[in-house]
Amino acid sequence: MVVVGGGIAGVACARELWRAGVPVEIRERGRVAGGRLASKRFDGRPADLGAAYLTVSDPDFAEVVGEWQAAGLAREWTDTFVAYGVDGRTDAPGPMRWAAPRGLRSLVEHLARDLPVTVNRLVLGVEPGPAVDGRECRAAVLAMPGPQAALLLDPALTAATEVVRRQRWSPTLAAVLRFPARRWTAFRGAFVNDHPVLRLVCDDGDRRGDDAPVLVAHSTPEFAAGHLAQPTAAAPAVEAAVRDLLALPEPATHVHVHRWTYATPTVGFTAGFHLDDDGIGLAGDAFGEPRVQTAWRSGRDLGRALAHRLA
Repeated sequence: MVVVGGGIAGVACARELWRAGVPVEIRERGRVAGGRLASKRFDGRPADLGAAYLTVSDPDFAEVVGEWQAAGLAREWTDTFVAYGVDGRTDAPGPMRWAAPRGLRSLVEHLARDLPVTVNRLVLGVEPGPAVDGRECRAAVLAMPGPQAALLLDPALTAATEVVRRQRWSPTLAAVLRFPARRWTAFRGAFVNDHPVLRLVCDDGDRRGDDAPVLVAHSTPEFAAGHLAQPTAAAPAVEAAVRDLLALPEPATHVHVHRWTYATPTVGFTAGFHLDDDGIGLAGDAFGEPRVQTAWRSGRDLGRALAHRLA
């Protein structure tokens, strides 16, 4: 049994199979597991480049988050952001948002701690059988955005190919901005409405709990679409937009821009996951609301369905 993709959906799926005694391996093309719960270190300090936070409404996911909290990996962050729009700055209350002091990637690594994960393993093709790169397996799971899965699937796998073909995704740029000092008015996170560049800005020092003078900004899909070929060139525009929004007097000492070509599903499915008679499974946040919880639950439910079938 092979799971392609080491994000939270793939790891949750593999964990259910492992618990059921089904031999499973995860193949991840990156250097580390995590997927869009991505963190990158700058001078030894992690900053979250993917998801900004996670929210909890599912009781089963709440148990997992409780385990992360007990391990010191997750903490309650805030239930109130601010919003910038035509009316200026207003409070935007909402659900409790959870953050990870060591980076959201640490949560996926904790889930995968007992699982066989092979990183730096690029899968080239999934064929009928099913077979992954020519090696037959009992079933294959693709836990990744649909456009990426489409590149791997043999067209003869018609059911899975049709599902991924119908998905639609929007891009974003995530920028980590490090400043000499914390010069902004207190806020935790900010939704930015009707802006040509920015969609979200988070105080990463507050989010991480170390008060570092670091902000992480997420761009609008439209702005990102114009900079996918050369995302680093967008750094000056993103920095200027953040400084203007927060009235910051000093320039950033360093700006790092990360491209997410497939950041958020805009057209997905409500079925929770896909599993067909060809032995192909698909999981991720395209199978529900685009949330971390959705991706976890999609992978978990697919893993249970596969364990029942393979048993």
